[in-house]
Amino acid sequence: MSIPTIDLGTVPQPPPIPVIDVREDEEWSAGHIEGALHIPLQQLPARLGEVPAEQTLVVCKAGGRSAQAVLYLAQQGYDVINLAGGMLDWAADGRPMVSETGEPAYVL
Repeated sequence: MSIPTIDLGTVPQPPPIPVIDVREDEEWSAGHIEGALHIPLQQLPARLGEVPAEQTLVVCKAGGRSAQAVLYLAQQGYDVINLAGGMLDWAADGRPMVSETGEPAYVL
């Protein structure tokens, strides 16, 4: 099964579809896309009920974990897309992020 993937350059800002961030808690706290849903990769099977029914963009730091999540979610029947380059590309493109720490957001 191929992994549906999209390049950052084709994603409008803000993304017009829901976003799931599958990074770990520390990474999420440091910086994430505003409005994204945080479900760490290892928690995904237990939290399937939180995954939006509509097409959803899945992100991680560089695209590896989100690719695993997309493969799993697609096998469960979800319409999901992996963001190639992940949050590293998002930040490098100067796109807005928020943090949970009160400090300026960054990619950990």
